[in-house]
Amino acid sequence: MAHAAQVGLQDATSPIMEELIIFHDHALMIIFLICFLVLYALFLTLTTKLTNTNISDAQEMETVWTILPAIILVLIALPSLRILYMTDEVNDPSLTIKSIGHQWYWTYEYTDYGGLIFNSYMLPPLFLEPGDLRLLDVDNRVVLPIEAPIRMMITSQDVLHSWAVPTLGLKTDAIPGRLNQTTFTATRPGVYYGQCSEICGANHSFMPIVLELIPLKIFEMGPVFTL
Repeated sequence: MAHAAQVGLQDATSPIMEELIIFHDHALMIIFLICFLVLYALFLTLTTKLTNTNISDAQEMETVWTILPAIILVLIALPSLRILYMTDEVNDPSLTIKSIGHQWYWTYEYTDYGGLIFNSYMLPPLFLEPGDLRLLDVDNRVVLPIEAPIRMMITSQDVLHSWAVPTLGLKTDAIPGRLNQTTFTATRPGVYYGQCSEICGANHSFMPIVLELIPLKIFEMGPVFTL
C-alpha cells in the first residue's frame, strides 16, 4: 500500500501492474527528454543575441519537427494499446467474484461457492485493533487465492462507483444496470487495499476495499467460509 511521502507507484502484485509500471517509466523518460529539449531551446533563445532577423527557409528542420513527434507518439501508443488489450483478456478464470457497490459499502458474492454473499463495511475508529488502518480496514475481507486467474464482475445498485485496487492495476466502474468485468492474477500473498474511485456521495471516502490473498492450497481448504 501507499505510504507517506511516496513518490512512485505502489509495488506490483500482478503481471498487469508490472506492465503498467514499465510503461509509466517508459513514457516518463520520453517526457523528460522533451522537457529538457524545450528548456534548452528556451535558454538559448533568452541568452543568445540575435544577429540576423531575416527568416530563411529551413525545410529540413520543419521535416524533422514534423516527423519526430509522430515517431514519439507511435512509441507511446504501441505499448499502451498492448496493455489495454491485455487488461480485456479473460482466459478461463478459476474463480468468479461479483462485487456490488452501494451507498456506502460493498457486497461480494462467491458465485462458485453456492452463492456465498456478504457485505463489507469500513471499520469505525472505535472498532480498530492495533495495527489496523484507519479508513481502510473493513469488517469482512475478500479472501482470494494467488497464482490463479480471478474474474471480478462489478456493478452497482444505486449510483456510480469504481472498484479500484492500485497494487493490482485494477480500476473498473460500477454502473447501475450494467455488469462490467475485469480479471487479475495475484503473484504474492498479502493484504492489499483499495477504495471507491468515483465520487458517489457524501460518504464516498468511506468505501474501502480489502483483499486478502493467500496460497491456493490454503484457499482450497475453505478459508472463505470463515467470513
